[in-house]
This record gives sequence, C-alpha cells and structure tokens, in this order.
Amino acid sequence: MTSEITLFVNPTAGRGRGAGAAQPAADALRRAGFAVRTVVGNDADDALARARDAVQAGTGALIAVGGDGMSSLALQAVAGTDTPLGVVAVGTGNDFARANGLPVREPAKAGRLAAEALKAGHERRIDLGRAGERWFGSVLASGFDSRVNDRGNRMRWPAGKIKYDLAIVAELAAFKPVPYRITLDDGEPSEIAATLVAVGNGPSYGGGMRICHGAEMDDGLLDVTVVGECSRATLLRVFPRVYKGTHLSHPAVTTYRARSVRLEAPDVTGYADGEPLGPLPLTARVVPGAVRLLVGE
Repeated sequence: MTSEITLFVNPTAGRGRGAGAAQPAADALRRAGFAVRTVVGNDADDALARARDAVQAGTGALIAVGGDGMSSLALQAVAGTDTPLGVVAVGTGNDFARANGLPVREPAKAGRLAAEALKAGHERRIDLGRAGERWFGSVLASGFDSRVNDRGNRMRWPAGKIKYDLAIVAELAAFKPVPYRITLDDGEPSEIAATLVAVGNGPSYGGGMRICHGAEMDDGLLDVTVVGECSRATLLRVFPRVYKGTHLSHPAVTTYRARSVRLEAPDVTGYADGEPLGPLPLTARVVPGAVRLLVGE
C-alpha cells in the first residue's frame, strides 16, 4: 500500500463544513505518517475524473470529505477496484456514514479512524447497488419521494432540509398514485398502483428516513419497500414513522428482498443516493463486496 492518501473534498458540503473539515482530517492522516494529496474539482464531472485518476495512479485510499453526495461520487471512482474508501461525513444527511457506524461531523475523529484502519487493515467489504452505469450505496428512490427531490432541486429558496419539507407539502397537494410494473430477479412482473418504491442497499435516505429499515450492506441483497396506494391523510400519518422504520408494519407497505429489481412507471425519475438517474424504466442490481470501506475495530 502506498503511503499517499487522497482527500476527495466537497468544500460546500454541510453549508461550508466541508472546507473546514478537510484540514483536521488531513492533519490526523499526516500524524499517522501518511502523505496527503487533496482533490477538489471545478464541478462534479471534473472532480470524479480527478478521483478516478488518483485511483488509477495507485493512491493508498480515497477519503471522501463531504456529505452523501460526495460519498456517492467517491463510490463511482472506487467501486470494483482494490482502493479502500474512507468517509469524513460532514454533510446534511450523512446516511451512508451512519449506516456503517462511521463518525458524523467529527472530521478529526474520522481522519484518525481512517488512518488506524489503513495501518491495521480494518475494512469492511460492502455491497453496492448498480443502476445502469451508476453505483449507489444507500437508496434508489422513485415515486412520491423522487418527485419531492425533483421539486426541491428546482427551488431556489429556502436552503437546507426545510426546502424539502416544503416540497413534500407541495407534492402532497398534487400527488396521485403511480402505476408501477415491478420485476424481482427472474420472476413474473407485478403491476401495482403505488405511492413510492424504494430500493435499498442501505436502510436510509434524506438524513435518517429509514425507508428500507433493516437493510444490510453486506448480505448480497437489495431491500425493496413498496408504499401502496393510499390517501393523502394516510400518507401524512405514515410518513413520519419512516424515521424509526415503524412504517414497515403499516398495511399499505410491502417489503421484498431481491438481487435485482426492475421498475417501470410513466413520468417518474429515479434518484440514487439523492442524485438523478433519469426516467424509469430502470433496473437495479446488487454487486456483492464491491467496495473496501475503512471502518473501526
């Protein structure tokens, strides 16, 4: 293993916390004897190209500094390679880090953990989902939740989580159930009117909404949560339960596990780890052990 480590930094993560987090993480790695190189792109495409160059050049590890978006971008660079991934989670949601028991908004601690893991060989082989050319670590969203994402991304004001709370209210007023066609593995397609379908490699999205509660990142399976047709009033009652995962016991909710999931529905955009994938139809597949994640003992 080379002693040079690459910090992959989003300076705008967490309303500017990313820029401040890079230094304590880098200091912790340097104190452990590693040389640290920082990569900051002009935009997402440029950043990914630079991260891939670092991986191809043989960096000892790629350490993503930022939120879930930065972790997801880092996955595109390291998935299917032998380069370990570290995470310094300082974003708004940090679902990927939380699901793997990593420090959140503690950049120095996260840097020390990465350094210790590299020296001691502490890593966890985790699965990833793949839809087309895009890898995802947490959840692929479609239906009501992806439309909230669509609307939130179009809103210039306000910033932060409240923007998506307002988008939820706006989408509730206009929402109608979506006619889905769902195929699990090599089974027969089933047709259902649903509020949303979420495909989870991990359990949560949106900063702790445990839509696929119980999903494990190393079981070789994707967890599928289908929220069936329900009234706005029912959705308003059920949706808050997603933060504890207790929504799965509601009669309108059905869950499955599969190695691959094909989703077909009109006028629905798929989002993976909060990033737009494009319109359905989409097929998501699990790739077991796709990433070497640096973890604590």
